[in-house]
Amino acid sequence: MLDVMQIQEILPHRFPFLLIDRVTEIDAGKSIKAYKNITIGEQIFQGHFPGHPIYPGVMIIEGLAQAGGVLAFKSDESMDISTKVVYFTSIDETKFRSPVRPGDRLDYEIEVLKHRGSMWVMSAKAYVDGKLCCESKLSAMLVDK
Repeated sequence: MLDVMQIQEILPHRFPFLLIDRVTEIDAGKSIKAYKNITIGEQIFQGHFPGHPIYPGVMIIEGLAQAGGVLAFKSDESMDISTKVVYFTSIDETKFRSPVRPGDRLDYEIEVLKHRGSMWVMSAKAYVDGKLCCESKLSAMLVDK
């Protein structure tokens, strides 16, 4: 399990763009589970949408990608993470199933489909209260900063 301070040692993201509050499970090279608590205090709700706050799908995808980044970095403990960054190479087969609102806990579940060298392909799913709200196939690569 990783708390937000440990996550910040791995990822370069910071408030307001760090979209993981805690990692609950990691199986190096295979899978990760993490979550983000969605609160009405999120800056994004000032404009999306006033009077009807919905957490944007692009932010859900980014949170899933950040969880995937933690998985990639934690899968090779010998890697000097201070010299690397994770870049998206593709986002495919994405579906948004239900809206995410303030007060929800967004649970991220990532499974590795393929890993070769610096390339990663992952199945990414987000849930609220056990209900699938987003799914996607994410591809990324680790590159030098």
